[in-house]
Amino acid sequence: MIRRLPDLLIEPVVRMALAEDLGRAGDLTAQACIPEGSRMRAVFAARKPGVLAGVDCVRLALLAMDSGATVAARLGDGDAFEADAVLVEAEADARAFLAAERTALNLLGRLCGVATLTRAYVDAVAGTGARIADTRKTTPGLRALEKHAVVCGGGVNHRFGLDDAILIKDNHVAVCGGVAEAIRRARAAAGHLVRIEIEVDGLDQLDEALAERPDVVMLDNFTPDMLREAVAKAAGSSFGRPVLEASGGVSLETVRGIAKTGVDVISVGALTHSAPSLDIGLDAL
Repeated sequence: MIRRLPDLLIEPVVRMALAEDLGRAGDLTAQACIPEGSRMRAVFAARKPGVLAGVDCVRLALLAMDSGATVAARLGDGDAFEADAVLVEAEADARAFLAAERTALNLLGRLCGVATLTRAYVDAVAGTGARIADTRKTTPGLRALEKHAVVCGGGVNHRFGLDDAILIKDNHVAVCGGVAEAIRRARAAAGHLVRIEIEVDGLDQLDEALAERPDVVMLDNFTPDMLREAVAKAAGSSFGRPVLEASGGVSLETVRGIAKTGVDVISVGALTHSAPSLDIGLDAL
């Protein structure tokens, strides 16, 4: 069962989007065309198959405009659906419903798109033991929602922010003067609950990293042959085997081959920075 995000995290995003859409005078079209007090019942229906994420965005968008709105989810976040499936049924004041429509659809379509693409990657590596993870390449302001959508698609979350864990990347290494020195500095500064990950771009750097016992090693832009050698090196290391994460240039066409090299995690920026929004429509009843 997918754990829901607290409304406290979703409401600011929904309200900001509504305020952007309503502008200074509200929905002029609905005010002009819809008699005051009219009611509207409608369904949010999928035009294409996918994986659901973002139901609570719909609920909160409608309730922000009409506190008496009723919203019934027909499926839950993480559920797969076919084209024409009814995802949510709702009833509200007609003016309020129409004013909230685009915000609700934008967020629902965006998050379903992320969940659906994630599920495709997860399915592609099924049976290999590798897990699909997201990155921080998220839409500004939508990180919590998009990372929730990744979980809905069967993926796992990498860092939420810079304060989650220590991730030493190539520029950190360059400034520190080397992989080993960067890890030593990180180890000296880290609290006992903080994990340390180091990015390496070659097998020579991997040897240096293994000797310093990081928790995770990111193998950046390694070829499949290099990944297999890295897995063998880590397995035979007298320093203990860290979690191995493959990253860089991952696509649906290449991800299974990467997974079969024996890495533990494959991080994919495309899950959030390149996922197309899923086509979902609002159909009045």
